[in-house]
Amino acid sequence: MSFKLKTTVLAMGLAGLSSAWAQNNALPEVKVSAETESSSGTVPYAGGQVSRQGTLGVLGTNDVMDIPFSTVNFTSTLLENQQARTLKDVLENDASVRVLTGTGGFGEDFQIRGFNVPSGDVGLNGLYGLVSSSRLPIEILERVELLKGPGALVNGIAPNGSVGGGINVVTKRADDIPLTRLETSIQSEGQVGAHLDIGRRFGENNEWGVRFNGVLRDGEGSIKNGDAALGLAAIGLDYRGRQLRWSLDAFEQREDIEELRPQIGIPATLSAVPAPPPGDLNFYPGNPLELQDTTVASKFEYDINEHVTTYGGLGYRQGDATQVFPVTGGDLDEQGNFTVRGTFFDSYSKTSSMDAGVRLKFNTASVKHTVNVGVSLLEQENGNVFVSGGANVPSNIYNPTPLPPVGQPRRGPAKASESTLFSYVLSDTMAFMDDRLLLTLGARDQTVEQDGFNTTTGAVTSSYNASSISPLVGVVFKATPSTSIYSNYTEGLTRGTIVGPAFANAGEVLAPFKSPQFEIGVKKDWGRITTTAAVFEISRPNLQTNAATNTSNYDGEQRNRGLELGAYGEVFPGLRGMASALFNDAELSSTAGGVNQGNEAPSVPRQTFSLGLDYDLPWLPKASVNGRIINTSEMAVNAANNLSVAGWTRYDIGAQYRTSLGNKPLILRANIENLTDENYWLVSGTFASVAAPRTFIVSASVDF
Repeated sequence: MSFKLKTTVLAMGLAGLSSAWAQNNALPEVKVSAETESSSGTVPYAGGQVSRQGTLGVLGTNDVMDIPFSTVNFTSTLLENQQARTLKDVLENDASVRVLTGTGGFGEDFQIRGFNVPSGDVGLNGLYGLVSSSRLPIEILERVELLKGPGALVNGIAPNGSVGGGINVVTKRADDIPLTRLETSIQSEGQVGAHLDIGRRFGENNEWGVRFNGVLRDGEGSIKNGDAALGLAAIGLDYRGRQLRWSLDAFEQREDIEELRPQIGIPATLSAVPAPPPGDLNFYPGNPLELQDTTVASKFEYDINEHVTTYGGLGYRQGDATQVFPVTGGDLDEQGNFTVRGTFFDSYSKTSSMDAGVRLKFNTASVKHTVNVGVSLLEQENGNVFVSGGANVPSNIYNPTPLPPVGQPRRGPAKASESTLFSYVLSDTMAFMDDRLLLTLGARDQTVEQDGFNTTTGAVTSSYNASSISPLVGVVFKATPSTSIYSNYTEGLTRGTIVGPAFANAGEVLAPFKSPQFEIGVKKDWGRITTTAAVFEISRPNLQTNAATNTSNYDGEQRNRGLELGAYGEVFPGLRGMASALFNDAELSSTAGGVNQGNEAPSVPRQTFSLGLDYDLPWLPKASVNGRIINTSEMAVNAANNLSVAGWTRYDIGAQYRTSLGNKPLILRANIENLTDENYWLVSGTFASVAAPRTFIVSASVDF
């Protein structure tokens, strides 16, 4: 990765500091009340669990009633009360999202509207590539923003090309009220943790802010006889002035896991998928994982005047992983027998990410325009090394055999690929009829360059350069001040591939492929409750082989048609909640030779439901109880639809009590996840992992 782009992050940070210092001596300050706004400047909706505002890439910060998309913005209040540890704990609150990987594995991957979204496609304050590819601790986050449907225009192409939706996380900023908070926790089987959160603002008008978060966790987690240690240190600086808003984030995250439990393959030869083993059992005993991630990022917005705002962001991340990785023989049978061997699979990733642009507001006759012009750039280098072990040994998912020693010397990872994602975007949101009708038009021109390397010789093995344009047409009609009817046509964008040597078109560079979405929906704000409904169709091309010509192209297709229903807010004083449902008809709409055409798309449930409630006990002031139900229906696990995994329902409960300790505010929390200790498979394609067992979490949080 170029030294120039890396060091520009620090240069931008210094530039922001210099501009802020100059402005501090020249301009009056607008002070924000911490009682009505979060530290990121957004106002929580009734009940405090979600925010009405959220960021939407180049379109900036908007009210959910003003955008032609389906979004949910989860607040830190919800994260804290549910004792969320990672993103999966938050996103499970929405039925359109399901987690595809079990606790104890390498990382967290998600499914939105029936399409996979790996953790590497999560944005950090609007920038891709800066979040750990494993797990992101919640303690540094102010808000988790969920976009349902493709976001290529607003956010650019994701590093892994996700099309079902987008996830963006917003880091904490210091509030006007000073904060020094210490939280201690203990989890099932004795994992203990501590979290220190300190926030201060400085300056004549509190224009400068500093927020520090430190996290330590260690002990046996969800895997029996394992150990999961986490260390995190994060600092966030910000300046908020009359014209300039600037921030700088830096954090380092380390994980040391004993008894890593990745997925296991489900072969097509099975007559039935075996029942899942207990949730705390590692069917790959004896494999460790060490992860280290370092991220630094800076963002700014500057109002040149009331009509023109410039913005930009820069970030850099380096991640390293060292692990003993189990490789199976692909021979799992109905009784849970399989063969496996241990290997070394170490890797690294270096990412530089940036965006810049300008937003202009002006009128033409009676039409108000908000025009966005921007560019984005992401450079990523990935490296790995794979050291294979000896022969496979027999094992069983219910009575596993420890992984045999690799028996080969370990080698350092070498460069495997370099990618560059560059785009420029233009959009215009036009307001008609006294802002009752909003029309957004836009297009993003995306170029993808990628080189592959032989990790032994360093020679270039493949080279890729292609581009494509992704459009957006979005309409919002406000039938009443509290009712928005919206629709959109947009396209997801995923980098293509280079055809392999086994085909007649070997070496052909397949252009980035588009996944079009049509969506129409309605949002109604009833005052304390908001309800939403949307219908959508997303069509994603799939690789398939033409048997007659022996060529490989994106001629296949998976088409997902769905109905989403949602509600959130305060049902009545003291009762907060959110509920959602997704009914998804996911079909293999085009296949090679028509084989399996019309079948259900693998690993996509037909129905999912999520319900969460939080209730203040009237007979016990300062105490509240909460509960959550998460339901997922049966799903096929292969294209032939002759294998499936059962549906499941998970119940979570919790309680919270606010008191004091030596005149210091004290909050006691207790939660039980998976109350009935349900065992179930989580499926991604033809791979499966086991969900976490019943988990107890108890914590005490005190403000000094």
